[in-house]
Amino acid sequence: MYLKIKSIRFDADKRLEDFIETKVNKLSRVYEDIIGAEVFLRLDKNQKMENKITEIRLAIPGGNDLFAKKQSKSFEAATDTAIEALRRQLKKHKEKLRGM
Repeated sequence: MYLKIKSIRFDADKRLEDFIETKVNKLSRVYEDIIGAEVFLRLDKNQKMENKITEIRLAIPGGNDLFAKKQSKSFEAATDTAIEALRRQLKKHKEKLRGM
């Protein structure tokens, strides 16, 4: 599985990238056929405390990409909620493939 992390208008530190890589790789436990993932990290321009946005796009066989976008006080929290949303989407996709 390939993983591409893009931080927009700032430089993400190595610790944050390692955290994201670990979380995304755990998704392969739910669905083994993940082709790759693109993660976009961006700061919202408004002055709210919750101005960190994580967007994750998962490439899976069949051309239907899964996508989650979450906003929180930290990139770690936003990544956690986005990963959880993708985990639910992967389970639904897996059930649909099995014909349940």
